[in-house]
Formats: sequence, structure tokens, C-alpha cells
Amino acid sequence: MLGTYLWRELRQRSRQTTIIAIGTAIAIALVMIVSAFSTGVKDAQAQVLEGVYGVGTDITVSATPVAPEEGAQGGPMFEFGADDGTATDDGGREIAQSVVTVARGQSTLDGSTLDTVLATEGVSGATASLSLQSTSFSGEIPDIADLEAGGPGQAPPTPGGADGDGGSAFSVESITALGIDPAQSELGALSTVTVVDGRLLDASDAGQLVAVLSETYAVSAEVSVGDSIELGGSDIEVVGIVAAGDGAADVAADVLLPLDTAQSLADAEGLITTIAVQATSADDVAAVQAALEDALPEATVSTQAELASSISGSLSTASTLVSSLGTWLSVLVLGAAFLISILFTTSGVGRRTREFGTLKAIGWSNGRVVGQVAGESLVQGIIGGAVGVALGLAGISVINALGITLSAESGVSTAFEGPGGFGGMPGAPGEQTEAVSTAAEVLVQAPVSLDVVLVAVALALLGGLLAAAFGGWRAARLRPAVALRTVS
Repeated sequence: MLGTYLWRELRQRSRQTTIIAIGTAIAIALVMIVSAFSTGVKDAQAQVLEGVYGVGTDITVSATPVAPEEGAQGGPMFEFGADDGTATDDGGREIAQSVVTVARGQSTLDGSTLDTVLATEGVSGATASLSLQSTSFSGEIPDIADLEAGGPGQAPPTPGGADGDGGSAFSVESITALGIDPAQSELGALSTVTVVDGRLLDASDAGQLVAVLSETYAVSAEVSVGDSIELGGSDIEVVGIVAAGDGAADVAADVLLPLDTAQSLADAEGLITTIAVQATSADDVAAVQAALEDALPEATVSTQAELASSISGSLSTASTLVSSLGTWLSVLVLGAAFLISILFTTSGVGRRTREFGTLKAIGWSNGRVVGQVAGESLVQGIIGGAVGVALGLAGISVINALGITLSAESGVSTAFEGPGGFGGMPGAPGEQTEAVSTAAEVLVQAPVSLDVVLVAVALALLGGLLAAAFGGWRAARLRPAVALRTVS
């Protein structure tokens, strides 16, 4: 009988039921969409970090960036002798030179730091890498004799340059390289890639002049497996071409080299820039971080969550909006929906004073009256929750169908006072910034999880229970004699 009476009352008050259900549905859908998109953004941040440090990396250890010493140049130095290069018909010389250095903005650690990390309790694995920057200079410079001439009656400058009255024309290109342990494919840069052509590096490649290239760089440089590229004056054989694998936004660098080969090319024997660390358990990350900070006071120890805050670009903006504006908007809409449900329920109880008085007069107990009101409120909440879940799933599907792509840049930068310029060329002094970063376009996919659906259903039930509590409390206070004298 209770069910029959409940269903009849809901049909008679269909407008109230519809309004409450719609309000609850919109709130539930918004909570689902914001939650799913927030998870998608966090996953995208993890993809960027996996591309740089590798799948499974919980903690990274790196040298704390320091400002260059006073008088240091602002970039790689190119030095040319008078007879270097190839003579041209107009008296100038074609010059080409490649310099490999530790990536700008990064400091180095001694290679023995890896042993300290591996010996730390709670660490299940670790691998070291050396970030490099290869800068190539190529172009035509005028004859040295012309550069020295300048007085009256001296030989005119060699034709050339942008205005044809002498000078030089050259280009500077820079690519990123990463020295890695070729035997480590489960953690680090090799764990995030898939082979497009050729093969990956392996343990036998240690000390060899071999490399694998990112597909993006290989296409732009028109290089294939079996070809060679020049780094620091050495010919490096390309043994493989790789692309970002599942879960990674991009390959860690344009060129991946054996670690000892990279150290040799950059004259950085025994040095590294970053160590990717995997904890035994996710619950141990905080303890491992603290232990590493105690053991390595000269290094910067960061967790994945801390590194995510360093990601810039539209992905960072989206993360900020979701975590602040989106969360507060969801809370406000959810609160408004609950308030509407409570107000409509308590108002409905007030209009049904005579009805409840009559029911009490014929024998209904307070508990049964409260149960009637609570049942109606719960059903309204469940209807709103069901519609809200459907709307939320539809909204999430739309977001995924749109294929929203955000830009992301992960790296470190150091600001300091120093000279300007490039490669010893003069420039404006003042605040300089040295940085190394990895940029990528990341597809944001909002996942649908059972947890989100369960939370949505719980919120719908909570709204119904709140409305039932207020409405039932008011109904229980009614006295039959007073209620019967009240004209509804």
C-alpha cells in the first residue's frame, strides 16, 4: 500500500518531481563531467612526464640548477681557424661545426649518485640519463684578410652577405639528445617508445657511436635507419627510429644515445643530469623522497605530483581552471540543487498539512508519515540521479569525441643576472634565462570510471535524504487536531 500511495503522490505532484529531478540531474552531470575531465588532464600531465622520464617513474633526482660563473658565455662557443672550412669562389669560406654540451639550464651530478639512489630503502629501480644539446653552425664567412682590411686604400670586402657588400650568412640549428642506459628498457626513456623502423638500443651498444631517433626528427632531417648524423664532430649511426608509445606524449629527445657515448661527446665523463626512480610501492613514495633528500642534499628530489606543477602551456591552464573554477562551480550547482529539493519538499509538506492530519487521525504513526515523505524524496533523488548519470555520460562522450588537444611543455629554467648574446657574440646584459624543455601536443581523454558513477549515485541519494530529513521533521511535528482545523 505504501508503494501505491507513494506512486500516486508523485504523479499528482509531477511538476515538483520534475523540477527537483532536473536540478539534481544537472548537478550530478556537472560533477561527473568536471571529475572526468580533471582526471583526463591529470592523465595528460602524466603522459608528458612519462615521455621525459619514463613509465613507472615515481621520483626524479636532478642537480639543482645554478647560475653560470661570471664571465661565462651565454651559449656554445664556436672557434674557427683561418684555414678551416672550404674556400668559395668569392673568397669566403664555407664553415660547418657541431658542438655538444650539457643541455642549457641543467646542472650535473656525479655518476656515483645512482649507486646512492639504488642503495636507498624503498627503491626498486633507478636509471640515470644525461641531457644534451647539439648545436650546429653552418654557413659562409668572408675572407679573414677582408675582415682585417679596413683602412684607406685597402682591398674592398668580399662580396656577399645579405646586402651583397660583404659580411657573412650562416645558420644555427639545435637538437636535443639524451644519453641513457641502453640495457634499461623497463624504466626511463626506452620504456615510453615503440619502434617504427630498425631496433632499440641494447646492452651491446654501450660505448658505441649509435643512436635511435624520434620519428618527428628523422622525418624533418630526412634520415633513415643506416644513415649517419653528426654530433660533436663524430658520425653517429642511426640504428632505429621510434615514436611515442602508449601513455607517452612524445619521445624524450630527438636523439637517444648510450649514456657513456653521450658523456664522451659532451666531455662529461662520469656525469649525469637526471635519475628516474621507481619506488617499491606507491605508499613508499613520500618516505623514499625524504630518504633521498637526506642522502643527497645537493640534489633536487621531486615526485611526479610536484613535477606536474612545472608543466606549462594550455594544459596547465586547463588544469588550473578545472581544479579551481570547475570544482567550485560543481559545488555551487550541487548545493543549489540540494537546496531546491529541500525547499520544495518542506513547502510540499506545508501544503499537505490537512492530508497528513487526516492520515494521523485514521491511525498513521509519525514514523509512517515520515517514511512517506522520505520515500517520495528518495525516489525524486533517484530519478534525478539516473537522468544526471545519463547526461554526464553523454557530456563525457562529447568531450572525447571533440578530441581536445592541449599544448604542454615540461622542463626546468633558471633565471640569473649575466651577459647576453650567443656563442660569445655580444648581447644585452641583464636577467638571462637558461632552460631545457620538452614540448608536446597532448590529447585529453576524459575517462568514465565506476567510482565517478557511484559518487554521482551517492550524491543523488544524499540530496534525497537531506530533503527527506527536513520534510519528515516538519511532518512529524504536525498534531492531528491542529492539522484537521487547518485549511490547505
